Amino acid sequence: MDAVDRAIILATQEGLPLVAQPYHAVAERVGITPGEVMERLGAMLKSGIIRRIGAVPNHYALGYRANGMTVWDVPDDRVDELGERVGKLDFVSHCYHRPRHLPDWPYNFFAMVHGHDRAEVERKALQIATLLGDADRSHEILYSTRILKKSGLRIFG
Repeated sequence: MDAVDRAIILATQEGLPLVAQPYHAVAERVGITPGEVMERLGAMLKSGIIRRIGAVPNHYALGYRANGMTVWDVPDDRVDELGERVGKLDFVSHCYHRPRHLPDWPYNFFAMVHGHDRAEVERKALQIATLLGDADRSHEILYSTRILKKSGLRIFG
């Protein structure tokens, strides 16, 4: 990572500018071309310096007031396969594998579901349960009780 990469990270760590051509705005701020901004961001993604570029919606502002982390007890040897399938559902924002903490916490697979109300989240969880079939040994829905600010690592100039 060189000084230009660092400048791009500093210019984008609070998010891309909310303009019609955000890479042009970053390029102007950093003093390079928009093409170079996109090329360098692509290289940083590929190398792992940055993990992703994506939108982080405010689900509450979009009307999704019920947000439930569904937690599942599935066979460990099937987590990757099941995660691929569940992650493709359009109502799952993210899913991942986590360690169990037996005997109190048997769940090893998590999938975040958003809904306008709890009944909608429960219907969506039922869809996941149907997709998992016999692999679903048990599950729960843990509802959000407050909004936490989501942000990644910040570096300073």
